[in-house]
Amino acid sequence: MTMSHPPAPDGNAAPRTDIGIEDRYQMLIEAVRDYAIFMLDAQGRVASWNDGAQRIKGYSPDEIVGRHFSVFYTQEDVDADKPARELREAAAQGRVEDEGWRVRRDGSRFWANVVISAVRDASGTLLGYAKVTRDLTERKRLASLEHANEVSTQMQVARENEQKRIARELHDDLGQQLTALKMGMALLEAQVRSAGWQEPLHATHELQAQVDAMAVSLRRIAADLRPPLLDDLGLSAALEWLVEDFSRRYGVAGHLHMSGEEDAPIDEFAATTIFRIVQEALTNVARHAQAHTVSVGFMRNANLSMIDITDDGVGAPANPQPSSGQRSFGLMGMRERVRQLHGTIEFHTAAGAGFHIRIQIPEPRLRQHAAQ
Repeated sequence: MTMSHPPAPDGNAAPRTDIGIEDRYQMLIEAVRDYAIFMLDAQGRVASWNDGAQRIKGYSPDEIVGRHFSVFYTQEDVDADKPARELREAAAQGRVEDEGWRVRRDGSRFWANVVISAVRDASGTLLGYAKVTRDLTERKRLASLEHANEVSTQMQVARENEQKRIARELHDDLGQQLTALKMGMALLEAQVRSAGWQEPLHATHELQAQVDAMAVSLRRIAADLRPPLLDDLGLSAALEWLVEDFSRRYGVAGHLHMSGEEDAPIDEFAATTIFRIVQEALTNVARHAQAHTVSVGFMRNANLSMIDITDDGVGAPANPQPSSGQRSFGLMGMRERVRQLHGTIEFHTAAGAGFHIRIQIPEPRLRQHAAQ
């Protein structure tokens, strides 16, 4: 019996209210676009297809209905009998869930979460399977990036700790040995002088000069590995030493400008990372810029830290590629370090117009573990 509906108040026919539950369910499935939802018959052939399946897998209904669902699996999985095995498990257990690579119509792969559920009639006879597929490629990519970032950060921490250990051993062990050697040379010189031997006296002078040069080199190498000021007095003092040492070593006038809350507490990893960024930038200036002056600015406030490094050198391509020379690898290293602090980095340059690096880092990231 067909039910009639009275006219609506405006004279139009009232909306239908007799849509069956199966029709509603079908409308719901067809409306879903973020999931591939379709049916398989008992042999694993595709029996239905929704818009989400077409969007994710690339097949139109005419192209896929009637084909075996193994076309969605990689050749390795097909060779391992994975499609048939999953149908057997679903039939025996009621459902099976899996994550792995699947194949689109164009041959490209995507990482998918797949649920296959057995569909049976009232008597328990297997009618087929309901299959739901979700594309997790982006999530997997982000997870991989996060994992890579964690690994990279741990490698940086391990490398800094190792450099700190080596610098300490150079300073404490070899440094003490050089000091003892110099004291021995001074004692020998006194004995030679008291004996009135002029020629050996000149030789001891030369040996002492060599020991002094070795001590200077040792302190420089140890400081390059890990400046003691960074651990003893903090980032601001370490940056002052870095710019002064750069000017003295390379003859380029260096200027450091600090403002805001530059002495606020800072996480050890963040302090080391910022120091290494500035160190790499100055190394690039010394090697490639042919500059007369370089300016380093470091500004901190409650929300943001900003680092500006500017030179008046020959400049460089605005977006250097790895093949363009050693400088680009230094810039890549700076990008990676800035990314570890969840910051941003920009390069502004032109031929003959110098090089400007601007870095912005969320201030909370710098203070993340400073109080611990």
